[in-house]
Amino acid sequence: MGVMDAFRLDGRTAFVTGGSRGLGRAMAQALAEAGADLILVGRDSGSLAVARDELTALGRRVDAITADVSTPDGAKFACDTALSLGRPIDVLVNNVGGRRLDVATEDISVAEWQRMFDLNLTAALVCCQELGKPMLARGKGSVINVTSIAGPIAMKGIRGRHYETAKAALAALTRSLAADWAARGVRVNAIAPGVFETDPNKKWFATKPDFRDTFLDHIPMGRFGVPAELGPAAVFLASDASSYVTAATLVIDGGFTAW
Repeated sequence: MGVMDAFRLDGRTAFVTGGSRGLGRAMAQALAEAGADLILVGRDSGSLAVARDELTALGRRVDAITADVSTPDGAKFACDTALSLGRPIDVLVNNVGGRRLDVATEDISVAEWQRMFDLNLTAALVCCQELGKPMLARGKGSVINVTSIAGPIAMKGIRGRHYETAKAALAALTRSLAADWAARGVRVNAIAPGVFETDPNKKWFATKPDFRDTFLDHIPMGRFGVPAELGPAAVFLASDASSYVTAATLVIDGGFTAW
C-alpha cells in the first residue's frame, strides 16, 4: 500500500456531531473526500439538509440526524438513531462544544456550569460509550475528540472558565480512554484548534474589533485559521495513516501556544 492509500477511508462510516456547519462541516467534507460515508448530527434540520445534499454529491452515503447532543439524553438519542441505521460506525468525531456563556467564574450558577459541562464534556463521554462499545466489540475504530488550546491555557480577556475546565477534562478523557482501549484495537486522539474564522467567531469579533486584534497579534502566523485547515488532521487521525497514534493531541493554532 502506498503512503497516500493509507489516508483513504473507503468503506468506512464516520459519525460527526455538529457536522453541518463550521469546523464539523469542514471535517465531514474532508472525511467524505477521503472516501468515508457520513452520519451527520446537528440541531438545525435546514443546515443538515444542505450539508447532506452537498456531501452526497461527492458520491457518499450521508445520513442526517437532528438532535441536540448538548444534553446526555440528546447525545444518547443521536447515537441510538445512528446505530439503528444498521451500519458499523468506524470513526467518531466529537465536535460539538462552545463557550456560549460569558460570565465570570465566581458568578456562574452550578446549574449553568453543569449545562456547559454537558455540552463540552458529557456529550462526548456518552458518544464514546454508546459508539465505542461496538468498536471495541469489532476490535477496530477511531475516536477524535475536539478539545481546544483553551484546555491547557486560560485565554486572555475571556470570561467563562467553564470552557477551559471542560476542555481540559476532555483532553484527560481522551488520554484515559486511549490507554484503556489501545490493546482492544480502538484509537482515541484529539484535535485542539486555536482561533478559527467560523461564523460565530466572525460575529463575535465584529462586536469586539480591539479584542480581535489582540488575538491576532498573539498568533505567530499572523492570521486566524480557516475551517478547511482542520479537515486534513481529521483524515489523518481517522485513517490508517495514524495506525500507531493514540492518546495524542494535534494542536492546530498557527503557533498561538508557542509563546
